[in-house]
Amino acid sequence: MQPTSGTTLSIWVDTAEIQPRPKLEQNISTDVCIVGAGIAGMTTAYLLARAGKSVVVLDDGPIGGGMTGRTTAHLVTALDDRYFELENLHGEKGARLAAQSHAAAIEQVERIVLEEKIDCEFARLDGYLVTPPDESKDILDEELAAAHRCGLTDLEIVERVPFNFYETGRALRFRQQAQFHPLKYLAGLAGAYEREGGQIYNQTHAIKIEGGTDASVGTTDGFTVKARAVVVATNTPVNDRFAIHTKQAAYITYVIGARVPRGSVPDMLLWDTPTPYHYVRIEHGEDHDVLISGGEDHKSGQKNDAGLRFAALEKWTRTVFPMMEDIEYRWSGEVMEPVDGLAFIGINPLDADNVYIATGDSGNGMTHGTIAGMLIRDLITGIPNEWETLYNPTRKTLKALGRFAKENINVAQQYTDLVTAGEVSSLDEIPNDSGAVMRRGLTKVAVFKDDNGQVHERSAVCTHLGCIVNWNSLEKTWDCPCHGSRFDALGKVIMGPANSDLALVEEIKASGKTI
Repeated sequence: MQPTSGTTLSIWVDTAEIQPRPKLEQNISTDVCIVGAGIAGMTTAYLLARAGKSVVVLDDGPIGGGMTGRTTAHLVTALDDRYFELENLHGEKGARLAAQSHAAAIEQVERIVLEEKIDCEFARLDGYLVTPPDESKDILDEELAAAHRCGLTDLEIVERVPFNFYETGRALRFRQQAQFHPLKYLAGLAGAYEREGGQIYNQTHAIKIEGGTDASVGTTDGFTVKARAVVVATNTPVNDRFAIHTKQAAYITYVIGARVPRGSVPDMLLWDTPTPYHYVRIEHGEDHDVLISGGEDHKSGQKNDAGLRFAALEKWTRTVFPMMEDIEYRWSGEVMEPVDGLAFIGINPLDADNVYIATGDSGNGMTHGTIAGMLIRDLITGIPNEWETLYNPTRKTLKALGRFAKENINVAQQYTDLVTAGEVSSLDEIPNDSGAVMRRGLTKVAVFKDDNGQVHERSAVCTHLGCIVNWNSLEKTWDCPCHGSRFDALGKVIMGPANSDLALVEEIKASGKTI
């Protein structure tokens, strides 16, 4: 399986085999058309098919080729946004529903694994929240009290994480967390869905999404799927210009997979509290284990310093896990951070009432994606679900206005790149297999020079809302610093909210437009 969301290889892509599905090559009709074959899209498809609906899934890449293949695959009720913060933002009831829904998501995954006999290394295990040695432990007591108020009573403070090679000090233990191999899970889920009569089409790009009485999804090849309902499960919605994208921000997170002696690190999940934060798990191999450690996040498109990020991540990881040997994997992923800490799942704002979205993973994509499948199934089939209001995409969380303002001021600042000089003034300054933005009069151009020195040029203007993209030397992508759209080295769109490729320079010249 080849990833479509960057050039680095995650351990999941390297160790799973998902058979490609055919392209859509005819017009078809169905009850529900789902755009996106990641954890949210495939869970929604499977549960709707089990509920008796005819379902079609479209994806322009392979199953799990987006961010699901770049996760670290923690299945947790220990959320990145602490429960005392969620209480402040959503009230005690909202925080309690968040806890219940994430616990239910883990149970749903476990149930599917057992019922469908999916060999995906699913395992229940404990998770530990720790603080750095020089920081206060009060946050652990505060989180324990808030989690108990939310009904998560199987938590406790322990004197240390149960290993003897690093002194963590007091830690908060979350029992009955879980982990799995996300792509092996999706492979099994896709097979189970197809046995229920579901259809999956790869290499099929959805370019036009319409709701209403004649809901439909049009593809770049000219074919149409007519449906009674449409679900957009593309990490971030590609059918919106503004509605959701002002309420969440895109961040790049980094991951290493390091060789460690088999059995040297106990099976567990580990998270710390500072910024940048870190998160750890173990994946078992045949003759050694792989320690998977992530963190060192930054806003998408606003840094190009992966080497420094990986160096900091490696330094922290070796400090805590001194048995760490060679690094076998390095990859990155994109996380959507909603301003109030919880995903947006439900009817799409400013759209017909039969277009649904799932976005805003907030670092907990495997459970948020599963929640999306459960909630959207209920919304489409008319089953009342008490999570509906909590995850409603139209919600306005007044206590998150500070975060909202901060993120949108940051976005506004990115538009100053429209009038700045380019990164280089000559093609000679761009090494082979690299890219840079150049200014040509009133125009900014994204220039990529391939291994053979051949130059490929596209407009540097993101096709979502007109920000200037920046080169990502790790993934060989052009990343938008405003809302997280991403394009491959040749300008093909690989991540929304943009849904079309960077324009050819010749097209701009022919149109007479300037930037």
